[in-house]
Amino acid sequence: MTVWILFIIGIIVFLALDLGVFNKNPHVISSKEAGVWTLVWVSLSFAFSGVVYWLYSGGVHIDNPDGLLPHDAMIKYITGYLIELSLSIDNIFVIAIIFAAFKIPPMYQHRVLFWGILGAVVFRGLMIFLGVMLINKFSWMTYIFGAFLVFTALKMLFKKDDHHFHPKDSFVFRWLKKIMPVTTEIDSEHFFVKRKHITAATPLFVALVVIEVMDVVFAIDSVPAILSITSDPFLVFSSNIFAILGLRSMYFFLANMLERFSYLEYSLIAILSFVGIKMLIVHYFKFPEWISLGFIGMALLVGILVSLAKTDKSDKLSV
Repeated sequence: MTVWILFIIGIIVFLALDLGVFNKNPHVISSKEAGVWTLVWVSLSFAFSGVVYWLYSGGVHIDNPDGLLPHDAMIKYITGYLIELSLSIDNIFVIAIIFAAFKIPPMYQHRVLFWGILGAVVFRGLMIFLGVMLINKFSWMTYIFGAFLVFTALKMLFKKDDHHFHPKDSFVFRWLKKIMPVTTEIDSEHFFVKRKHITAATPLFVALVVIEVMDVVFAIDSVPAILSITSDPFLVFSSNIFAILGLRSMYFFLANMLERFSYLEYSLIAILSFVGIKMLIVHYFKFPEWISLGFIGMALLVGILVSLAKTDKSDKLSV
């Protein structure tokens, strides 16, 4: 329990420093600044694997329900983190659409994402707890999760272009307008404004609610995916949270370059298919951890290299 408390306190401290010190004043996040913060978060995430190794070495008491050796725990954490990081690509695309739809100025986008990430931490924690509980109580749930992930991968592979999703057409937006006044005006970084003694939600708050709901939708895929690696609650939660915390800076770093990484979607399909099949056959065959980590790393690398190569080729043809 002590480890959990210290980890959550660490998250709160990081978030407090983020909003209260480094981003106290609203400003446009440049690609350079976003790149630096992306590097910081990725470095911290990988450095935490050393903490995981130490914790599971008996340095501090921590629940180890699967009896994992330190090396195995570290590999499972890194593998889970890479899965969550790769699945965040779709989140980034949807966030960009939401900000564009509600005309959120770049200087206020960080504030919306900050509170969005805070809410995501809470919702992911609840979903992880429920997922771990189901798998530990009903072993056959691994088949349900595995089949769902394979189905999701096939749906992504054969879907028609659904990038025409518009947040203002969503049920969330229509429901929100029914329960509270919504203004189309943005008043600095405020989520609510008073108009003629009526408190109305600004586009910033509407965008925040839509982002929160979309994160829950994406978590339906990502939580089962990471549970294919381990059902250890601490490893699942910590790897998931580090991926979420780095999502903001990654958004600002990649938002203007999403088209350059169009083939990463096939990497995600491959990863979801792999972890889904892994869950379906878990009671008959278990892949060594290095194979899972290697496959996920290779899928991401190939997707990035092919995307860059195709983009460069298109640029040369258009000249």
